[in-house]
Amino acid sequence: MLIGVPKEIKNHEYRIGMTPAGVRELVKQGHQVMVEHHGGHAIGLDDEEYRAAGAEIVPQAAEIFARADMIIKVKEPQPQECSLLHEGQILFTYLHLAPDAEQTRLLIASKAIAIAYETVTANDGSLPLLAPMSEVAGRMSIQAGAYCLEKAHGGSGTLLGGVAGVAPAQVTIIGGGVVGVNAARMAMGLGAQVTILDKSLARLKQLDELFNGRLHTVYSTTETIDKYVRTADLVIGAVLVPGAAAPKLVTREMLKGMRRGSVVVDVAIDQGGCFETSHATTHADPIYSVHDVVHYCVANMPGGVARTATFALTNATLPFILEIANKGYKKALQDDKHLLNGLNVYCGQVTYKAVADALGYTYYPAKSVL
Repeated sequence: MLIGVPKEIKNHEYRIGMTPAGVRELVKQGHQVMVEHHGGHAIGLDDEEYRAAGAEIVPQAAEIFARADMIIKVKEPQPQECSLLHEGQILFTYLHLAPDAEQTRLLIASKAIAIAYETVTANDGSLPLLAPMSEVAGRMSIQAGAYCLEKAHGGSGTLLGGVAGVAPAQVTIIGGGVVGVNAARMAMGLGAQVTILDKSLARLKQLDELFNGRLHTVYSTTETIDKYVRTADLVIGAVLVPGAAAPKLVTREMLKGMRRGSVVVDVAIDQGGCFETSHATTHADPIYSVHDVVHYCVANMPGGVARTATFALTNATLPFILEIANKGYKKALQDDKHLLNGLNVYCGQVTYKAVADALGYTYYPAKSVL
């Protein structure tokens, strides 16, 4: 199979869909790989390394999209990239379609085979291709929140860990999944007082045991969210409904009750955000304020630590890429129900129910279209 890896073009997105080590594995198994010129240059992965691994270096993305059987990316295709996709071509990347009507429309029109990293599953129901970036984003959310709490950036001037004689910051994390756990670990490491809210009692029990009672766990209801948001210095939105738009759990009225200079970090912004006042921002212009509360809503947060994120992502995606390349997409999807769960759009049809429901499309079960 001929596999293409274009350079990412989203604002301040420096990750690349595959490392040289990933290229080497594909070439070793008889496949061809094209990488766009300087695709990984910004994070120290130069063309020479890709050539040494067996890749062909291609000057422009248009050639990659024209020739490749499968496109490997990190972020969702931008409109100009969607226009380059063609019928029957495989696209394997993060898509986050439910809150993105325009991208969905363009992918349907392309008649490409769009497989989303974020909806591929594992035996235990987890999301193995989302997990590494969720881990990164969870850890980064605390770094970003601490930065935004500084007075110079609009925050209240609160140090997360406090100092002797001064209480630490109160951090509320909504969602106890991979993002929430990693945010909690970082916040507690800095000395903050941390509360996680989640709707799963089993998960809350796990977190109690994992952190030996150092973490406060609270069952999530509208009332408890309201209470713990209003008293927090920093709120992390770490909610995920796989493949669907994030629920708006924090209302404008709750936000109005927060202390002036408090901070919210919406890690769910790729799925539309879980704060009523959220809208996507970029690394170039990451923050804004509503009701004197600082909002950090960068849609590609792991792109800020692009080298770490690229290696972590390739480690997770490579086995699935090899499966598709070695078997062909139809057999790979038919053989692996977890990979099949990643199929969101197939030759003009929406094959992921949460996306179809969110955007008003007819839903075609993935099994029925192959």
